[in-house]
Amino acid sequence: MYARAVLMGVVTLVALSGCATFRGLAAGETEQLLSAAGFQSRPADTDERLQDPTTLPPFKIVTRNTDGNIVYTYADPKTCKCVYVGGSKEYSAYQRLVTERQIAQQRIWTDEELRWGGWGPWYWR
Repeated sequence: MYARAVLMGVVTLVALSGCATFRGLAAGETEQLLSAAGFQSRPADTDERLQDPTTLPPFKIVTRNTDGNIVYTYADPKTCKCVYVGGSKEYSAYQRLVTERQIAQQRIWTDEELRWGGWGPWYWR
């Protein structure tokens, strides 16, 4: 009982202190999926490009209409200081990859639940 309380306290502290780390990990995961889907990474190495990461909301996919074409952008002003750019085809591929990853994660969770029989590992008891 005492071990469980200590473990839960540690987990809570790690979770609260690791929010920024988690955001960075999530951003890295998103960028991997964007690259795999065909989005192009454009470094913010010129004055014009430096404006994009700061004017776009960071770590969010934004839809723009450029010359009658829909363009999707994702700004990372922290890690890579770049903007990922793609069209409808790349965005559809990105959505498919996200869905595939979610399905795979759900299968892992289901397998864990079945393996533990709903009781959880020994350190949860």
